[in-house]
Amino acid sequence: MPKSHYLFASESVSEGHPDKVCDRISDAVVDAYLTADSEARVAVETLCTTNLVVLAGEVRGPEHITHDTLIDVARAAIRDIGYEQEGFHWQKADMRVHVHGQSSNIAQGVDAAGNKDEGAGDQGIMFGYACRETDELMPAPIQFSHAILRSLAEARHSGAEPGLGPDAKSQLSLAYENGVPVRATSVVVSTQHGESLSQSQVREIVRPHVVNVLPDGWMCDESEFYVNPTGKFVIGGPDGDSGLTGRKIVVDTYGGAAPHGGGAFSGKDPTKVDRSAAYAARYLAKNVVAAGLADRCTIQLSYAIGVSKPLSVYIDTHGTGQVDEERISQVLRDLVDLSPRGIRQHLTLNRPIYARTAAYGHFGRQPEADGGFSWERTDLVDELKSIFGAA
Repeated sequence: MPKSHYLFASESVSEGHPDKVCDRISDAVVDAYLTADSEARVAVETLCTTNLVVLAGEVRGPEHITHDTLIDVARAAIRDIGYEQEGFHWQKADMRVHVHGQSSNIAQGVDAAGNKDEGAGDQGIMFGYACRETDELMPAPIQFSHAILRSLAEARHSGAEPGLGPDAKSQLSLAYENGVPVRATSVVVSTQHGESLSQSQVREIVRPHVVNVLPDGWMCDESEFYVNPTGKFVIGGPDGDSGLTGRKIVVDTYGGAAPHGGGAFSGKDPTKVDRSAAYAARYLAKNVVAAGLADRCTIQLSYAIGVSKPLSVYIDTHGTGQVDEERISQVLRDLVDLSPRGIRQHLTLNRPIYARTAAYGHFGRQPEADGGFSWERTDLVDELKSIFGAA
């Protein structure tokens, strides 16, 4: 029997967190290549620390995108986040680029040729998940944790809260009763701030951003509301800690409420199934829940490098399903081509839409007119309802 009464916590980190700075730079590089060539191949990692940024990886794309171009892309990303600090400044940071051409061994397995369709860029397993805890069909702890930091970032960027810095973290613990979240039992927010602000002042700056995000009556007791528990958070970002691309994979997905296949997203073009198949799995799971076929749905896809078709499609509706899971699996495979090429075409992924995904979650976002967050669409709902006779 699944637990019905429990506490569950998830955390988020802001766009100025060192790891997220790296994710943003890596995804900005992906966008730069896809802007120039929609079929470009990119796998670029970033490391950052005190006034130093290092890019490394492999690419296949237009030759006019040079190392200097990538440096400009990195500086623009850092500037947009808002780093103009002594220890990390978009203009002053040392930039080093170690990016080379894509391995021919990888290319021959992935490229389409003759009767061979385009294969997956690597082996691996990817998970998608959806549930009814929020309007976005996301787990509540991670969705609200993201929303708190987005609210603080908007206030910082608008100038409404000039004392806040780019680096921040949030963590919510929610009480579940009968499997449904009902209130926060603790809230933790740590945010970088100016030297002149005291801990109590930062606490009152943060408070409305928490209260306004949580549903009415969900705010925790005052004794469980922790803001900058160390007392001071002036030195932050890459100056306070080093960052790496792909180190916040649970923050990027479901906050630990669902399994994770282990592959990161940022810095990878959509031929990499670590990214595209995870998006497809979320898309399918969300449509299953939105169509009323289940209250919770986990989908796992698996791939082998150089092979186009998924090796397995696994569905678990956690005892909430209204129809047979095997039947759902077959119908979804009929509706959506789950080969790497099929996913990219169905979700129009060969576009420069990735820098915006680098912070505040890849899921639970609104689909955008230019194709951004296309995997959050629920355009399979009517067909699923028709097939399964759902109300």
